[in-house]
Amino acid sequence: MGKREQNRLRTGVIGAGHMGQYHILVFAELWDVELIGIVDADAGKAARLAAQYDTQAFTDYRELFGKVDVVSIAVPTPLEHARDLFRIARAQNVVLHVGHVERFNGAVQELRKIVANPILVESRRLGPFIPRVQHDTVVMDLMIHDVDIVLGLVDSEVRRITAAGARVHSTRSDVANVQILFESGTVANITASRATEHKVRTLAITQPDAYIFLDYTDQDIQIHRRAASEYVLNRESIRYRQESFVEHLFVHKENPLKLEILHILKAVREAQRTGSVELLEQDDVRSLAVALEIERMIEEGRPHLDWPPR
Repeated sequence: MGKREQNRLRTGVIGAGHMGQYHILVFAELWDVELIGIVDADAGKAARLAAQYDTQAFTDYRELFGKVDVVSIAVPTPLEHARDLFRIARAQNVVLHVGHVERFNGAVQELRKIVANPILVESRRLGPFIPRVQHDTVVMDLMIHDVDIVLGLVDSEVRRITAAGARVHSTRSDVANVQILFESGTVANITASRATEHKVRTLAITQPDAYIFLDYTDQDIQIHRRAASEYVLNRESIRYRQESFVEHLFVHKENPLKLEILHILKAVREAQRTGSVELLEQDDVRSLAVALEIERMIEEGRPHLDWPPR
């Protein structure tokens, strides 16, 4: 990423797979960026996409050196590689963000404003099997998004993790359930499945003053608050009655990936203007580290783990 001031940022995408193509589309739609090139080991795929978006195709990422200000790395990145990238970013004084796209979901951003002292967090991300992801576990395919959301909502360190999973349609785990206990006492229960024909995307939070329910599909947030309770005594029985009221929050429905890319473009422009960069390595890498450890626990049949790992 360069530091020179200019009206249009020069961008590139490394990896022209399923996710990479979404990045290409967003860059192509933005008026204030120029898509310089697409890199993929499959020369044919890179060439086809480059022709479609009127840009250049490359098979070696090094061919982008000196030509771009911003690049999306849309390929699997192990934890060690992520830390290497942060080390390089510090040495070169350039912006680096990990692509936790669900952070930019409008519903998640609204939740950050209202969640306080959660007691229980319950997350479900379920759906049918898709063959293109069969080489990844359900943890890295689906659950990592919810791990990141939960870690962002709970203002406490992880104390203990319990995990279990099962293979259904592939040689890797297709179903996983994880319980995370935090130092604050908060309990998070996260379920991910790609063996469920009915698609479910929900998040429920119990806190002292409210029960908050989010349906990602409808982008609807309901906040249930207690209004009153009383005992009613009559000749036959004693009955307990509880009343509550429900608030519905409006959620701004913008493309989370577009918001994520706009966020990093803004950070790059700010770095070009000021010459300084703030790197949030601990926050960005923590979710990846937790998800990878959960994946190892399930693959190795280790149900419990005290955090951090020894």
